Amino acid sequence: MIGFRVPWKGYTKEDRAVYSNLAVVPSGTVTALGYRTSQLRPTGRGHERDCGRYSYSSSAPSRYPYNLNIPAHNPQIMEQVIWTEKYRPHTFDDIIGHEHIVSNLKHLVESNNLPHLVLYGAKNTGKRSTVSVLARAIYGDQWENNLAIFDASNFFDRGKKYLVSDPRFARLIGTDDPKKIKQTVIAVFKQVINEYAGMAALDSDFRMLFIDSAEALSMDAQHALRRIMEKHAHTCRFVLSTTHLPRLIPALRSRGLNLFFDRASDAAVAAHIRYIAEAERASITDDGVQAIVYGADGDLAFATMVLQIASIKHHEITANTVCEVDLERIPEGVIQLLHASLAGDFKAARKRIDDLLMEESGTDIVHRLQRVIENKGFDSVLFAELAILLADADMNLISGSNERVQLEAWATQVGMLMEGRS
Repeated sequence: MIGFRVPWKGYTKEDRAVYSNLAVVPSGTVTALGYRTSQLRPTGRGHERDCGRYSYSSSAPSRYPYNLNIPAHNPQIMEQVIWTEKYRPHTFDDIIGHEHIVSNLKHLVESNNLPHLVLYGAKNTGKRSTVSVLARAIYGDQWENNLAIFDASNFFDRGKKYLVSDPRFARLIGTDDPKKIKQTVIAVFKQVINEYAGMAALDSDFRMLFIDSAEALSMDAQHALRRIMEKHAHTCRFVLSTTHLPRLIPALRSRGLNLFFDRASDAAVAAHIRYIAEAERASITDDGVQAIVYGADGDLAFATMVLQIASIKHHEITANTVCEVDLERIPEGVIQLLHASLAGDFKAARKRIDDLLMEESGTDIVHRLQRVIENKGFDSVLFAELAILLADADMNLISGSNERVQLEAWATQVGMLMEGRS
């Protein structure tokens, strides 16, 4: 969420009157979601106002304690729910794409023979949602009691500040001051994972323990996790999720069934967008759908978010409407990497690769490069040659090859290609 002070300049008297009747959350700050979409709390119960551009109501469902104050261009779209959550899959049939993964998981659930799992692929490809669906299929209504979720990046990137912020660890650390924690982060991690993995399931043969962003685990933590997985195999199934498969030690990768999550196809994204638009009674044109599909690049969550923001701003969603939403997600470093590779400057290209890998996976970088190459206007022969080199790198990354090696090899091959053309 984005926080900002209410800027009175440019607001009408009616707008100010609405804001004056609201208790801002918290401490005079309005929280916003995307385009001027603010969560505000009316001071009185059952209070409703409509001042043309803005509308709000205090009658939202209890699970969403504050209402979204949005421009009321489309009064039909008034249920203030984040659509990425509303349309998150709950059953295997709800999962879009990944047919081979769904088929394998269904078979494993029916046979009651679930192994440890290693899920890998780019961000927002459905790994966490698939784990939730799997837990629902195994445990039914008790799935939340039998599924423990930990984010490794919180443990090892935020460290002790994260430990004091999560109430699950209060008993172990015994303080809310990070400076007073005597144990190391890895010691707390091992203790927590050991305890959860050692607990017997309430009404099943095993519990599930999901570790997201597993690439953030240190080498020591990964070796410790390997031993814990061996120790508690009879009471717990571990599911590891990562965007950087090569960062997991071979011992972890070999202990689970490896499942690759690819991006959704353009046809699947388009069908999903049309389904949501029809369900939410949002009018969208064919070119609007295609604009969202192009910007999303297989990312269903991003496509859904863009659709919701565009529907808030306009009665009808067209390609021009979508372009008003910021779809530009290409980091400057990706463009600089391509330029350095084309110029044969391997040293500069290697530096860009190092910087990019700190933020994104190799697969994400390849997809960004693909988008940049498509928009550069290269002649057909050069475009085909660059595409083939990029496709080879992408295939090697999917197979689990080292990201840095593959990207550096691609940069070298591009430089040699341009040298041969000169």
